[in-house]
Amino acid sequence: AVSTPSSGSSGINAEYGEIGEGDWLDLENCEDSIHHPDGGYDCVICIGNSFAHLPDFLGDQSMHKRAISNFHKMLKPGGILIIDHRNYDHIIKFGKLPNSSSKLYYQGDRIHRIKTSVLTVDGECTMITLDYEIDISGTGLADATDPMREKPDGTVVSISQFRLSYYPHTLAKFNALLEGVFGEDADHKVLPDFMESKPSEDYVPSYLVHIIKRKE
Repeated sequence: AVSTPSSGSSGINAEYGEIGEGDWLDLENCEDSIHHPDGGYDCVICIGNSFAHLPDFLGDQSMHKRAISNFHKMLKPGGILIIDHRNYDHIIKFGKLPNSSSKLYYQGDRIHRIKTSVLTVDGECTMITLDYEIDISGTGLADATDPMREKPDGTVVSISQFRLSYYPHTLAKFNALLEGVFGEDADHKVLPDFMESKPSEDYVPSYLVHIIKRKE
């Protein structure tokens, strides 16, 4: 979290404030590391598909509801929450990422491959797993134990692998999650890949960005 500096904080100083560490599920008790301004924040930002890393251990989304409620409490009246998630509706339906997926947040050219796995339990999707293969050739990080892959141009490169797992927030359920906290009549809009509208009818966004306002 980036906040206004506060005395006694254990955070790391940043150019425009302070970087502190806090638990989404217990933000009210993080005063030592996250400043709580009088009246609340103008905006809380949670992007980069980070919210999807919060699991649903109890199977009822209560942890998600608690985190959103805490974000809501951190806002001043009229403040906004900006929060996003991948286009999980597309991933669940087609079993893979949209074609535009790798270029919104990840602008580099070293992603060799992303393998998508969809986990279902009793017919319902409960987890999405992405297995990344990253080209590390020429970085000084490769060694003889790294797997090798051939690129479309025939070049053979060293690969680093890692796995990320996510809760699959569908648009309908995430809308309900937000509006269950902010209110069904809250000012709420959803942007495809940070755009006001899709550039074409067949455009499939990689991310859905929610902007929702706390009531005055």
